[in-house]
Amino acid sequence: MSIMFGARAPFYKLQGCGNDFVALDNRVLRLPEALMAEWARRICPRAFGVGADGLFFLDHPTDAAADYRWHFFNADGSRAEMCGNASRCAGRLAHALGLAGVRQRLATDAGVIAIEVLPDSGQVKVQLTRPRDLALGAQLRVLGRETEVHFVNTGVPHAVIFMDDVREVDVAGMGRALRFHEHFAPAGTNVNFAQVLDSGRVLVRTYERGVEAETLACGTGVSAVQVVASALGRTGERVENTTTGGEVLVTSLEGDSVFLQGAAELTYSGEVNIPALGLPLPGSPA
Repeated sequence: MSIMFGARAPFYKLQGCGNDFVALDNRVLRLPEALMAEWARRICPRAFGVGADGLFFLDHPTDAAADYRWHFFNADGSRAEMCGNASRCAGRLAHALGLAGVRQRLATDAGVIAIEVLPDSGQVKVQLTRPRDLALGAQLRVLGRETEVHFVNTGVPHAVIFMDDVREVDVAGMGRALRFHEHFAPAGTNVNFAQVLDSGRVLVRTYERGVEAETLACGTGVSAVQVVASALGRTGERVENTTTGGEVLVTSLEGDSVFLQGAAELTYSGEVNIPALGLPLPGSPA
């Protein structure tokens, strides 16, 4: 079956700890990659589209080591190498569609990751790509103040700032200033504000690149906080991270790997009206 089945295309809506995503099965749609970013830009806005922090297409694998692959896009249409919460949602959906079993391997732009679906609990556990580019203790001028900023890439770039009280942080203002800071040019970075309660509990708020706002949760973000906090001796090997949405994401360090576990739910499915959203199709005028 191709995409040309009338003026509608089926989609799935999922959320992982309040981080929400639209998913489309590209094995059925067969949408060219060149058009995917525009679909994300038109479907993700909450007033005019379905509404989501990001969008991904499930597709046939091109890597023999993977069960399937995805194409992941932020709400602004920028393609992202990885997204922790979205990967958990992808695993839950792939299992529901019969695309993969409870133990899966997903090919992302950051590499192949391992996923385990725990159907009885509604939880999904993901082994992220190995963290890299760890840099601790940079002193950066942010909004007129010297600020200690740490950095690590957990599939996508993340800055980490520790605060005494994350409730008082201007996430939009400070997050945007760091996201576009010259220190992280040209790619920019996601920004996480963390409050360590004890060695096993952390509060985290995240400004997400591509969404350009605070999101209710960020899987690679809490994983970045875990990597940095552990390197500084502030947390142990397992941490419960309470996110802005009030949900808990569990991160754990096992050797040089980071694992992320939390709830992932298929909230609803439906059809998008292709003409109403102005979604481009193969052969559409440029």
